[in-house]
Amino acid sequence: MHKFVNAKKMVDRAKLGKYAIAHFNINNLEWTRAILETAQETKTSVILGVSEGAIKYMGGFNTVVAMSLALLNDLNITVPIALHLDHGQSVISCKKALDAGFSSVMFDGSHLNFNENIKGTKEVVMYAKKKNASVEAEAGTIGGEEDGVIGSGEIASEEDCKALAALGIDLLAAGINNIHGKYPPNWDGLKFDVLKNLSVAANKPMVLHGGSGIPKEQVQKAISLGISKINVNTELQEVFAAAIEKYVTSGKLKEDKGFDPRKVFKPGIEAIKLKVKELLTEFGSLGKS
Repeated sequence: MHKFVNAKKMVDRAKLGKYAIAHFNINNLEWTRAILETAQETKTSVILGVSEGAIKYMGGFNTVVAMSLALLNDLNITVPIALHLDHGQSVISCKKALDAGFSSVMFDGSHLNFNENIKGTKEVVMYAKKKNASVEAEAGTIGGEEDGVIGSGEIASEEDCKALAALGIDLLAAGINNIHGKYPPNWDGLKFDVLKNLSVAANKPMVLHGGSGIPKEQVQKAISLGISKINVNTELQEVFAAAIEKYVTSGKLKEDKGFDPRKVFKPGIEAIKLKVKELLTEFGSLGKS
């Protein structure tokens, strides 16, 4: 029986090899299947990320684990895959995810004062280690909004990164002027000098949140400076919606049983697969497992 793996080994290898593991947020069964099939087909390790909002939408922690695990086995996925709680807002959420069978969690204490962030991260690390799961922490805040989690985009400090890294975390997300959702036209790019210093201070694989829409050359540079995991959500949502919109507006719904949800979703699923392959190539992890 196939199981989810924790993310430590894959991100450590990515840091050494100067590429980034793709973390794709999932939203339903079709989404999960499209990502898993592409990972298997290209022999690439990926991380399935699930936000608290998506967990609520799909029915709960146990539903998400049961569905994802069943797909892993029914599709005979043999490449290492991690199931990761994205932006866990409390210690309780992280524990619930770990109890349900998530193999990796992010404790996002960036909305708390730093002492509380440290305290919460420490508790999650202790709990996760018992479950052989990996832990991601956050210093500074990621700007924008993701499923109701709003960050003003504070740049992380070296001291904070060092303190979090010392707790035994496996990955560190840090604010380097990256934002969730769409980047505005006047966005002035990632702060590479900050990333360089934080990466050295933490000496951990670094995570780039808000990976949708960052120019390719900036992504490449970020990877060269220590980014070992890149989170993508918006970009897959956009191609999925655009493909379905095209299906509907081209009159396909009126064709023979064109209203069948399997037919309606099919172009969206194909669009996700194409985009996933494109991003795996861009992150340098294609074929790496």
